[in-house]
Amino acid sequence: MRLADFILRNIEPILEEWETFAASLLPAAKDLDSMALRDHAQQILQAIAHDLTMPQTRDQQRQKSLGRAPQLSGAPETAAQTHAVLRARSGFNINQLAAEYRALRASVLRLWMDQCESVAPHLDDMIRFNEAIDQALAESVSFFSMQVEQAHNLLLGMLGHDMRSPLQTIRMTASYLAALNAGEAVSDAAARLIRSGARMQTLLDDLCDFNRTKLGLGVNISPRDVDLAEVFVDVVDQLRASHPGRQIDLELTGKLQGYWDGQRLQQLLGNLVLNAINYGAQDAPVRVVASADDDEVCFEVRNIGPAIDEETLERMFDPLQRGPCHTAVSDAQAGLGLGLYIASEIARAHRGSIYVRSDSTETAFGVRLPRRP
Repeated sequence: MRLADFILRNIEPILEEWETFAASLLPAAKDLDSMALRDHAQQILQAIAHDLTMPQTRDQQRQKSLGRAPQLSGAPETAAQTHAVLRARSGFNINQLAAEYRALRASVLRLWMDQCESVAPHLDDMIRFNEAIDQALAESVSFFSMQVEQAHNLLLGMLGHDMRSPLQTIRMTASYLAALNAGEAVSDAAARLIRSGARMQTLLDDLCDFNRTKLGLGVNISPRDVDLAEVFVDVVDQLRASHPGRQIDLELTGKLQGYWDGQRLQQLLGNLVLNAINYGAQDAPVRVVASADDDEVCFEVRNIGPAIDEETLERMFDPLQRGPCHTAVSDAQAGLGLGLYIASEIARAHRGSIYVRSDSTETAFGVRLPRRP
């Protein structure tokens, strides 16, 4: 019997084995009834059986085995895709999802071969079946990952929103305590609270910006006429005050006015300088150098330190990437590994570009900004 016919004629025994295996995937399957355990399994099997009867070229079969079967634009979700979404919502993990397909593959082939004891099974059917399973698995994994990522992004968004009010209360209370002049001990404690609150605000802002980019919204900017010289002087003064042991030099030349979001560019420069402080040589200055021509402004943050290898340079602006700090900064203080990613997104929002170069002499992060994005 050809495999497509076998699947359609024996779909109930196959579904029973699917259900039994799905029920073993704890704790997610603990409270699921039979219908939920079988979720879309019948439709997946019917789609596979139909696929087995359709003529296909060798290249089409190969693409399917790689999970690259063509999808019609505007077509509804496949059964495998819908199954993945519902499994994600039920609390299954991706390993459990993949295990369902592994068990399905094994049970169908075993039951079919048991029935074909007197006749050799059709080899092409077996190959086509495996390719169809691979395609269904690829569709499920892709949709499952999208569902999980969407849930994570929504959680981050809610977390960022809900943390702002209590953090603002902490910072305002710390400022109030500092203004009381209630003695050195209280003033010192208030100063620590203010610094910690500012640090938490920076982390929260980075987290919210990261979440916006993952949701496809990009970094929000409010451009206006800005003098970059004033912005950079303010940023460098703040960083000198918060890192009194480090030398930060600022070199400004040319006309540095343009139409940008000044606060965002403060954030961008601050992230680059903090990166240089954390990863550069402690006994060498960090240099901020800005220049301009008629169309754009360019600035670089330069530091002395070990050269960065090519592999690291290629993923330097990827999110959640951190290298080993060359300072006494602890992991808790070093951040989430979002600083350079956020800097690149801010540059992108201004229709600018960001780059990095590194050799045995120095490492430099540079940004080019058009005067009118």
